[in-house]
Amino acid sequence: MDSRFLNVVVNGDSMWPTLKQGSTARFERIDSTLVEVGQVVLLDHPFRPNLRIIKRIQSMQNGRLFIVGDNPDPTASEDSHNFGEVDVSSVIAILVSQ
Repeated sequence: MDSRFLNVVVNGDSMWPTLKQGSTARFERIDSTLVEVGQVVLLDHPFRPNLRIIKRIQSMQNGRLFIVGDNPDPTASEDSHNFGEVDVSSVIAILVSQ
């Protein structure tokens, strides 16, 4: 199996309707400098080192990312609204298929 790719089982509803609870999403490891606004990314939670999260890049400025969940319910996602911008180096991979 190609180690560039990661299959991740979605846990939670923060990315609904794009990604549903229990579905498997395929991510590709990339150089974090190649991320773009609008991409769905896998990254380390900024305050919980053993937790990986899936979010969409809403904006980026000076190597800092504002990441959000797709769920329109504002209480459904812990994201940059809660913990602020994250460093681009925290990105592990980008979504390639769902």
